[in-house]
Amino acid sequence: MKSLADLQAIREKTINQVNLRKDQEGYRIVVGMATCGIAAGARPVMMALVEEVQKRNLKDVAITQTGCIGVCRLEPIVEIYEPGGNKVTYVKMTPEKAVKVVIDHVANGTVVVEYTIGYHEEHNK
Repeated sequence: MKSLADLQAIREKTINQVNLRKDQEGYRIVVGMATCGIAAGARPVMMALVEEVQKRNLKDVAITQTGCIGVCRLEPIVEIYEPGGNKVTYVKMTPEKAVKVVIDHVANGTVVVEYTIGYHEEHNK
């Protein structure tokens, strides 16, 4: 686990490198950071997303946070808004899953179906 000072330094560097405007072209990654998301582990998921986007030097990727997405039992939730306007909702995220989503979905355009809300709901009845 990183110290608070390490996380602050990463945040500052990221703000300078990742454009956080919502109206930009490219991918927009939204992390549910309400109490339910934070309690379920959303902060490490968000940090993993930020670090992987930085590591891969991905441009036109905005990473933002939001309040409650509305499905608390599936937190941490990450929504990916694609350049064409499509949205993919990933549920039960972990830092490791977040890295895979950045690599497969954001960098290479392939949705990680087994992490999506539809797949989860279908296979966990």
